[in-house]
Amino acid sequence: MAFKRLYDTAEAVDLCPEFSLYLKPISRITVSVALPHLKTPGKSISNWEVMERLKAMVHPEQFSSLRISKSSMDYLRFEGEVENRSAVKRSLAKLEGKSIKLSGFTDVLKIRAVEHKTDFPTRHDWDSFFRDAKDMNETVPGERPDTIHLEGLPCKWFSMKDGAPDRPSEEVLRTVFQRFGKIRNVDIPMLDPYREEMTGKNFNTFSFGGHLNFEGFVQYQDHTGFVRAMDSLRGMKLMFKGDDGKAVACSIKVTFDTTKHLSDSSLKKRQQERLKLQELEKQREEQKRREKEEEERRREEERKQREQEEEEKERRREEKVRKREQKLKEKEEKKTQKKLKKQQEEEQKKLQLKISTEERKLLLAQRNLESIRLIAELLSRAKVHFLLYQISPGTMKCGIQS
Repeated sequence: MAFKRLYDTAEAVDLCPEFSLYLKPISRITVSVALPHLKTPGKSISNWEVMERLKAMVHPEQFSSLRISKSSMDYLRFEGEVENRSAVKRSLAKLEGKSIKLSGFTDVLKIRAVEHKTDFPTRHDWDSFFRDAKDMNETVPGERPDTIHLEGLPCKWFSMKDGAPDRPSEEVLRTVFQRFGKIRNVDIPMLDPYREEMTGKNFNTFSFGGHLNFEGFVQYQDHTGFVRAMDSLRGMKLMFKGDDGKAVACSIKVTFDTTKHLSDSSLKKRQQERLKLQELEKQREEQKRREKEEEERRREEERKQREQEEEEKERRREEKVRKREQKLKEKEEKKTQKKLKKQQEEEQKKLQLKISTEERKLLLAQRNLESIRLIAELLSRAKVHFLLYQISPGTMKCGIQS
């Protein structure tokens, strides 16, 4: 289901030009090269050399791809693809019945080339299947040849133009395939979020190059539309032509549905399973909601507990700081009181010293005053005696003597 660039789109037929989709005939050939018996031990034939010889033989035609599909001691089988059907005929004419000779080998290698037969169901296949199936009722839609099962459809090619490129649309699928007849129902399992859980199958598949592919079911209302679609898709690959004119093709697998996928009973069963899964999903969501609420409640309690612990821790820290500050304050007050007391004592001492000094000064002043008075008294008396002596020295003398 690899994507391949196409350079020749002359043989393409319209599928749905609205979505740039076309059908291109599969142009493949199968080439078998008979190998000689190797008699020399250790000697081998180069597959690469054989492939290069085959490419040279079909020149100027070119293989868009050439690969080994089977290898044995007797032959090599290649599967090659060319651009169109006319190139198939020309390439077959250049290869069929021819032979090649490899360097180092004396035997020639015979070539057989035929057009590759695609593995595609025929009308006989679905008629015989539904005729012989015991659990099918050809009067019931979905239990008769009316549903096509397609695999390997590129998501991008079947997505809405304004939608996500990796998400196909049932509306686009219906539009593309309704050209073959009126469609009763379509289904893209990957769009059902419950389908994987119902079936245990992963519907998201990647092909070569990382492109996302999907499978789909298309059910026609009548047998004619189904047959027309199968006949139109037989031997074809899907081609997309971009706005730039470049064309890309990929192979898709087309079969008729044998599983009653779009029968009323299957649709009803899937709907019942879907309802059960939806109910189960609701229960799981409810359980998740309760678990989430419980988790939030637990986290809230833990948060509150942490807050309480933080508050208690903060309270203890503040209490400790308060006590430390109180202790420092008391210490400071004691220090201040002690300093004040010392200052008071020093002031008291200074006052007492000052009082003592003043008292001493007063005492000294009193003594000086008394001394002065005494001296004055003595001087006064001396003065009297001196005067008396001046007046009457004899009297004075007598007086003194007596």
